[in-house]
Amino acid sequence: MIYREFAKTGFKSSVIGMGTYYDPWWMFIASALRFRRGARTKLEALKAGLEHGINLIDTAEAYQSEPIVAEAIRHYKRDEVFVATKVSYPWNFSSEGVVRACERSLKRLQTSYIDLYQIHYPPVFGRTKEVMKGMEKLLLDGKIRAIGVSNFSLSQMKEAESALSRAEISSNQVDYSLMHREPEKDLLPFCEANKKAVLAYFPLAHGRLAWLKGPVVNEMKARTGAASVAQIALNWLVSRSPSTFAIPRASRPQRVLQNSQAMDFELSPVDMKALENLVG
Repeated sequence: MIYREFAKTGFKSSVIGMGTYYDPWWMFIASALRFRRGARTKLEALKAGLEHGINLIDTAEAYQSEPIVAEAIRHYKRDEVFVATKVSYPWNFSSEGVVRACERSLKRLQTSYIDLYQIHYPPVFGRTKEVMKGMEKLLLDGKIRAIGVSNFSLSQMKEAESALSRAEISSNQVDYSLMHREPEKDLLPFCEANKKAVLAYFPLAHGRLAWLKGPVVNEMKARTGAASVAQIALNWLVSRSPSTFAIPRASRPQRVLQNSQAMDFELSPVDMKALENLVG
């Protein structure tokens, strides 16, 4: 596993993390019972990742997975794990609402602080300044260690950061993969230049990258010793930029174990270009 400082936090995070987004948000209520029935497998998946060097876990209050994250990290020293969660959209989008939502997340996570607290979607109705005021209060009060955003364009991210008086935004979580390279246009270069992190969700493009076939990937697997095409796709993503961290979903222990080994080999510049040409 490779570790990098996450933005300017001082924390050395694994470049491969674990995501805990298991169902679309509109299915959360209907899937609550199913989530509980599958909780043991998800817990074992998170534990497998932690045991094999993954120390970055991403969750959100909307995912209903904060309690399972709490259970997974319970026997680890708190400062050895980087826990990221998100405030939901849009009902908490006021300075007071953000603070209250964070307090609820702290209780569900059974922790005294959150390493990275993210705004799940850009605020609506001109509430950006008000929301960022609440985020900055949480930071200054020690409830969170870093402020992040999610699904923000570069202009939205800059607007949000301009509303902060004594802090800065550490990261932006976006849809980014070998098949979806939109962040490379402006967001990724900006984050690289300003030492901010890009958290890549859907790093396997909803699983499509795991099923890439053909002579190019077959030769690459054989030469590098990669166990799966998914490992190659994850390796490409985090090798593409020193600012990028991938958070594939942690749903099964064996799959998480393979993800943890995605950096056990090196892709050459020729490999990187071949992969880009393959899906481009």
